[in-house]
Amino acid sequence: MKKVDNNDNISLHYKGTLTNGEMFDSSEGRDPLKFEVGVGQVIPGFDKAVLGMSPEESKVFTIPADEAYGSVKEELVYEVPKASIPSELKAEKGQRLVSNLEDGRQIPVTIADVTDETITLDANHPLAGEDLTFDIKIVSID
Repeated sequence: MKKVDNNDNISLHYKGTLTNGEMFDSSEGRDPLKFEVGVGQVIPGFDKAVLGMSPEESKVFTIPADEAYGSVKEELVYEVPKASIPSELKAEKGQRLVSNLEDGRQIPVTIADVTDETITLDANHPLAGEDLTFDIKIVSID
């Protein structure tokens, strides 16, 4: 029986949870996730975990933060004056925004805190610093 190897195109169903059991993503009710193994289309730990698996095989594994979205980088958390945010925006903790950089690029950010004078923005990936547990089932190897 064929086993998953680098450069294989595979499809799988998955459920991803945090260490506290909270589910952060799932393919339930959707088409399976499809990707080419070993070419950087998914987080590194995920690529490693599927190697050697066969169609219809299931597996539960945990990817440490450093093989997922990395650790939280404090330099990506910064304050801006509340007046610099459009007044029609009702800034709330946890809200996702797009920040415009001086060089014209845009990056997604999360509002980490709101005070009367400032808004703290966090440009880390929302899952940075988290160990991620996946429950997967290989559907096919193409």
